[in-house]
Amino acid sequence: MLEPLYTSEEMRAAEERYPGYPETVPELMERAGKGVADVLLAEFADARRVTVVCGSGNNGGDGRVAARYLQEAGLDVRLVDLKPEDETKELGEPDVVVDALFGTGFRGEPRPGAARLIDAVNDRDIDVVAVDVPSGVDASTGEVAGAAIEATCTVSFSADKVGGAVSPGSFHTGWTEVVDIGLEQVETAHALVTSELLLEVPRRGENRPETKYTAGSVLVVGGSPGMTGAVCLAAEAAFRADAGYVAVAAPAESLPVIEARLLEAVKRPLEEVWDAVGRASALALGPGLGRGDEQRALVRRLLAETDLPAVVDADALFGLDPFDRQAPTVLTPHSGELGRLIDRDADWVDAHRLEAARTAVDRFRCVVLLKGPETIVAAPEGQTLIIEGSPALATAGTGDVLTGIIGAFLAKGMEPRLAAAAGARVHADAALAHEPDLSGLIASDVVAALPRALDAPL
Repeated sequence: MLEPLYTSEEMRAAEERYPGYPETVPELMERAGKGVADVLLAEFADARRVTVVCGSGNNGGDGRVAARYLQEAGLDVRLVDLKPEDETKELGEPDVVVDALFGTGFRGEPRPGAARLIDAVNDRDIDVVAVDVPSGVDASTGEVAGAAIEATCTVSFSADKVGGAVSPGSFHTGWTEVVDIGLEQVETAHALVTSELLLEVPRRGENRPETKYTAGSVLVVGGSPGMTGAVCLAAEAAFRADAGYVAVAAPAESLPVIEARLLEAVKRPLEEVWDAVGRASALALGPGLGRGDEQRALVRRLLAETDLPAVVDADALFGLDPFDRQAPTVLTPHSGELGRLIDRDADWVDAHRLEAARTAVDRFRCVVLLKGPETIVAAPEGQTLIIEGSPALATAGTGDVLTGIIGAFLAKGMEPRLAAAAGARVHADAALAHEPDLSGLIASDVVAALPRALDAPL
């Protein structure tokens, strides 16, 4: 359900618990190097020539052990040392390169000599096996300050690293193979969410007879003229995520369009939103709401004057100021929206995704779900949760679908951090389950696939 993701500090803590540490470091290094060699031999069975590029630290030591095992297996192995850095390095003509330059302790930007070697490896356009983390990637954050290895595969010891799961580091990691080197697991501040979390989502009729209201009642607020599709997608997604009752509050002039699209949802003019609040067990604010002063004031009032769980997305995030709210609240920005919330630009957010999410949590004191290549769910308490995404979700309307899903899960009484994480997980699973070829996927396809994704977690 939640698989640990290690920072460099947590990895060091696990190593220090190993009996006899640090005298037993060579023993750990032997296992790590053998694990790298085993993965390379299994996954790149046609390789005959391997170049191992090694730094001076333990990561380089792992690489040297791997080189020995590869030689014993009959491969032609060339060792290339980073030092001295002012020398020209000859990589030979390898079929595969093993990257053992920098390990999990690396921070910042590689020095010029290391950067040149990294670029030389990347320029070869051949398969690269990274040892524990691609060199140049911060293992604790996924940040990339300069040159970084573009790995085909990363052999990660004990568990995946945070930097391999969070972009931009995840773009450099390739696929990951985890090798057990005998370390005891430690508590981690980050975890990767698997589809097993969906088994924790309350479903209708599991424990007792329910009415449409007790099964989860969601009020979606949005749908200004020209943006009615957003509120329709959110409402449909809430129903497909197993809510029993969904109402939509939208401007009166939008209601005829919404009536024609939505059959099951109750429709109310925006002026009657406070009457609709009484039947709701969660709010979904923002899909197609608009960004005028009246809309911003309505969002502030709904957050301030109700004690309902709320998911706040899209236009409801525009101009949002910190609020004092005890009820469960989830903000779901993309990088541009989050940048506005914390006074940063989108490029900075994309380069520092974990820091940006934590900054927003500190400012708003609620759960923050940052959309992107992967989804980050951060909260004032508990692990920060990472959910692998799908490129197919990069299409209009999928954010509105996610809002409806999270609204449904909040209405069922799920704790907000887990509701957000489960919402993001089933959102991605529904995209993956739609069809093998994900090109051309649209938001309504994701809505249609939600029941199947919930009933049969991948």
